[in-house]
Amino acid sequence: MILLTDLISISHETIYKYIYHNKRSGGNLHKHLRHKNKKYTKRSASYRSRGQIKNRISIDFRPAIVEDKSRVGDWEVDTIIGKNHHQAIVTLVDRNSKFTLMKKVPAKQARVVTDAIIHLLKPVQAHTLTITSDNGKEFSYHEEVAKVLDTEFYFANPYQSWHRTNGLIREYFPKKMPFIDITDKQIIEVQNKLNRRPRKILGYKTPAEVFFDTITKSYVAV
Repeated sequence: MILLTDLISISHETIYKYIYHNKRSGGNLHKHLRHKNKKYTKRSASYRSRGQIKNRISIDFRPAIVEDKSRVGDWEVDTIIGKNHHQAIVTLVDRNSKFTLMKKVPAKQARVVTDAIIHLLKPVQAHTLTITSDNGKEFSYHEEVAKVLDTEFYFANPYQSWHRTNGLIREYFPKKMPFIDITDKQIIEVQNKLNRRPRKILGYKTPAEVFFDTITKSYVAV
């Protein structure tokens, strides 16, 4: 006898995602969950709410086209932390072309990270359609970023895996490396190396080729 479970395999993440979507649409499936869709924790409610990012927009509301990686202008922002949590590097990677922008900051703090994001993306503001980050507190000023750059800022769902893009950068700046002596010139050199490295996923073109070719074509079209 063939059981239904032999024919269908659905992960628990898919089930929960469907339930959350149903809840947002006014459904009541979440009421049948054992914990009524509440996360189990021994900590107090006041502790859980402390430090949460206000007015964050979930990645669930991000346009579906972003997931396809079919256009230039959808950026993923992240931070790489130096040894002993001193200094940091803000990284921005275009999902389509893998084009990378980097800037060293003195600390992983919301103010300096916000300024770095704006500084890096302002020159390509016309090609900044969305920005996505994890839930780090350094992105607390996301509304300012969205307003200045006239874009949309989204956050990955808490407690779910976040596709980081810093593996290649860590080849140049390992985890145990102190960042304090890294110069802006070194940051630019690594950024250029990454953007000029042919990538299999790009048909062995470089991120710079794909990014600037798309930008050039968009201006010609106008």
